[in-house]
Amino acid sequence: MNPLVSILIPVYNAERWVVETLESAMAQTWPNKEIIVVDDGSTDLSLQLAQGYQAKNVKVVAEIHRGQTATLNKALTHAQGDFIQYLDADDLLAPNKIEIQVTRLLDEDADASATCRWERFYNDDLRTAFSPEHEDFRDYDSPIEWLIQAWNCRGTMPPVAWLFPRSVVEKAGPWNEELSLSNDTEYFTRAVLSSHKLAFCPTALGYYRSGNTSLSGRRDRKALESYFQVCQLCVEQLLAVENSTRTRRASANLWQFFAFQTYPDATDLVQRAEEQVRQLNGTDLKLGGSSALRQVSRLAGWKTARRLQRIYYDLRY
Repeated sequence: MNPLVSILIPVYNAERWVVETLESAMAQTWPNKEIIVVDDGSTDLSLQLAQGYQAKNVKVVAEIHRGQTATLNKALTHAQGDFIQYLDADDLLAPNKIEIQVTRLLDEDADASATCRWERFYNDDLRTAFSPEHEDFRDYDSPIEWLIQAWNCRGTMPPVAWLFPRSVVEKAGPWNEELSLSNDTEYFTRAVLSSHKLAFCPTALGYYRSGNTSLSGRRDRKALESYFQVCQLCVEQLLAVENSTRTRRASANLWQFFAFQTYPDATDLVQRAEEQVRQLNGTDLKLGGSSALRQVSRLAGWKTARRLQRIYYDLRY
């Protein structure tokens, strides 16, 4: 078998990175691939740079600015592949990443999705890439277990690490275009719940870029409301499949993590999240971060720790 893989790249003002990302997609050793770039009304040179790579298996679509989720949905309408690789315009794929994952999935039952190792790098310098061992670097015969572990803050997979069969993408449905901040969390929750198994490929590798200004760094009110809605939808989706002690605890932990991340920017949303935690019978999740931050949290409470952290960052930056 030689199934087609669609690599979908949404682009918005990514002229610094899009060429490197495109070249990593084109360098994939899996031969039967198509690359679909959808430009979301960029105001820099992103579109022109991408158009310079148009070829038989590289398609570039220009759209008006509608946001990342609408751009991803547009890319899906053009995708013909049997497998779908989502690739942010600033992330990178190791050359054999897709080949390793496709080969593994061809030996699995239908509706199995693939994950892989991933490394984070900073300052646009791949030499800074590092990959501490994550607890979720393994197979999951029950994908719900992966969600529980992720929501308990013991694992995470950025979009670059996944490869989905088309059957799972179709079951999951389109990206939610009402969401901005953390929209990928909501989408991948549905995709995981639509998967029969998660097959981890330890020799495949994706690279996740950190340190640039991006959608995930937005902290305005609309973005925080989107993040709150993401948590609501994710919890509803998980509990609809399994409403048990373990899934309720994981859901409470997801809400508590939201509170950690959002305080003190939107105290009303934090209060609503804390009420959700109480309704789900509480949480044992502790504030993460530096040893100093954790120590302040233990002595004075996590809200004091977060306020002091905010003061520190405001003075520093």
